[in-house]
Amino acid sequence: MAVTATTAPAARPATSASKAGPAVVTAALLLLVAALAVVDLTQGSAAVGAGQVWRALTGQAGQGDVSVVIASRLPRAGAGILVGVCLGAAGAALQAVTRNVLAAPDTLAVNAGSYLALGLLAVTGVSVPFLASSGIAFAGGLAAAAAVLALSGPGAGSVRLVLAGSALALGAASVTQALLLLFPERTEGLYQWNQGSIGQNGPGGVAQLAPVALLGLLGLLLIARRLDALALGDDTARGLGVPVRGTRVTAVVCAALLSTAAVTLAGPIGFIGLCAPALVRPLARRYRAFVRSRTRILVTGLAGAALVLGSDVLLRAAVGPEPAVAVPTGSVTGVVGAGFLVVMALRTRDSGGTAAGDRLRIPSRAAFLVTVVVLVALVIGVTIAAVLLGDAKLLLGDVINWAQGRAGRTVTFILDTRLPRVLAALLAGAALALAGTLVQAVTRNPLAEPGVLGVSGGAALGAVLVVTTVPAAGSWGVAGAAFLGASVTALLVFGLAARGGFQHNRLVLVGVGVSAGTSALISLFIVLTDPFNATKALTWLSGSTYGRTLPDVLPLAAVLAAGTVMALARRKELDLVSLDDDTPGLLGLPPARARFGFLVVSVLLSATAVAAAGTIGFVGLVAPHAARALAGRRHVRALPAAMLLGAALVGVADLLGRTVIAPAQLGAGLMTAVVGTPYFLHLLIRSRR
Repeated sequence: MAVTATTAPAARPATSASKAGPAVVTAALLLLVAALAVVDLTQGSAAVGAGQVWRALTGQAGQGDVSVVIASRLPRAGAGILVGVCLGAAGAALQAVTRNVLAAPDTLAVNAGSYLALGLLAVTGVSVPFLASSGIAFAGGLAAAAAVLALSGPGAGSVRLVLAGSALALGAASVTQALLLLFPERTEGLYQWNQGSIGQNGPGGVAQLAPVALLGLLGLLLIARRLDALALGDDTARGLGVPVRGTRVTAVVCAALLSTAAVTLAGPIGFIGLCAPALVRPLARRYRAFVRSRTRILVTGLAGAALVLGSDVLLRAAVGPEPAVAVPTGSVTGVVGAGFLVVMALRTRDSGGTAAGDRLRIPSRAAFLVTVVVLVALVIGVTIAAVLLGDAKLLLGDVINWAQGRAGRTVTFILDTRLPRVLAALLAGAALALAGTLVQAVTRNPLAEPGVLGVSGGAALGAVLVVTTVPAAGSWGVAGAAFLGASVTALLVFGLAARGGFQHNRLVLVGVGVSAGTSALISLFIVLTDPFNATKALTWLSGSTYGRTLPDVLPLAAVLAAGTVMALARRKELDLVSLDDDTPGLLGLPPARARFGFLVVSVLLSATAVAAAGTIGFVGLVAPHAARALAGRRHVRALPAAMLLGAALVGVADLLGRTVIAPAQLGAGLMTAVVGTPYFLHLLIRSRR
């Protein structure tokens, strides 16, 4: 009895505290947003104090005071608040609908769909009002989100959802980048807009989009009770009379509307829709009020506003007001959000597989030899076509005369510049295919490849850093920087993923997060450098072989030769490592040491390929899959088949990029992304079955 008497009164203060806690947290967030807004107003090229801000806001600023300065900064702060609220609320709604903590406007490709829609609008040259362009962006973002949810399937796991969104976003971004290169006059300024900045030219944009955001927010609040029912499961929700499909569609439409309002106003501000719900989620475990969707959506919106304004304030404090004008807010939030994605990937358990197992026939020796002969003939045919075709067409006789030193000046110039490009494309394709085969065998993950795992992104980051800061650096310097960047990202990705084993889905999720971080840093360097180096870096990032010389190809040729010899010499070890962790140990092969050696070779291959030909995605995924389908699982057959297929794929992509719209050109990386994205999504769809 004494225990009961002393325990009961103690529970009452805890209950009252729990009731007051949500109000205190909400008030603290409101005060934080207000304080950050005031600090944001005081930052800039002209010194403005808090007292001057107050006088301007209350209409007490006299003539010649700082009212003009405040009026120019108020739209920026207002845009930061509106964008943060929109993205935070959209992220909370999408996570509630999908019951997936990694769902967000970024991972569902909403931003990429809006970007593509606006790019297509810019290409047409049609001038539309501001709100009409928002409607077009809304249609693109909604279509992208619907496609990702359909491809990932109902009850999608974290890996499937993120991979579907990342692949679709990469494909959409590649098409948009092609539009930027094809129509530079009509799409001028679209790349800078895509980096995301809350800077405004006046209050008009915020005033026009605020009602749109309010409409989307009210729609989510009206269906909040239905979202709470969905959290209990589809069957339970149906038993309570909740229309499950209608609720999901309504929530996705409202979230897309909020995301589109933010994208139209400030461009894509990355990962706010992922980070804000992650910050609020621990509060829901402590206060029951935050479990309800209505409260959580509002509080998450406030957290999003605090994140956007806080990023802008920290940016200006770190680099100064004048450089901060050139640095987009989206680059800062992209780097921070990528770290969030990696941390969440380490904590997420995904019970669903990422891809179906390959059901492959085992071809006979004669069939394999025929396959190799056909692939060799294909590579030879692609090589001949790539050498002869381009902005100027040649004949075989011209090539023979050039080889014998009897060609004219024009033919000599053309072949001296064209042949290194052809070699760079062929060797880069073979290197990426070999690297992808090694990574998939070591990790036993059919969706693992250097681009998905962030290794190519790290190599690109190192190379872009040298290209933008040391323009006089030679091919070996760029290759060294690319290898250093690839090594750092590989150590980060594989080191973090090793905690759960390389065969688990954690490896892919961590790789996607690191890749997002490298992309944000690359955009930051491009924005900060001068226009000449920025154009050179963008051209190089598109996977272009433009301007390549024979010295640029030599590092790749040397690494590819060494990697091929090593992989073929240790093909039996590669077969054993690709089976499981126990079999190699039983046969006396230390699996950890063998795995590490193959990963080092794959990183070196990826880095030199990126240094020689820029960023070329999906080759390391498509070529190994196709090789196993044609030649079987044994690596003595799969390795040469994959390398030949990779060389042919990149060679064809480079040829099409040089000839389809000649004299204009498209990078091979853009072409392979257009081909690789559907294949990647096909693998996800097949895994559902």
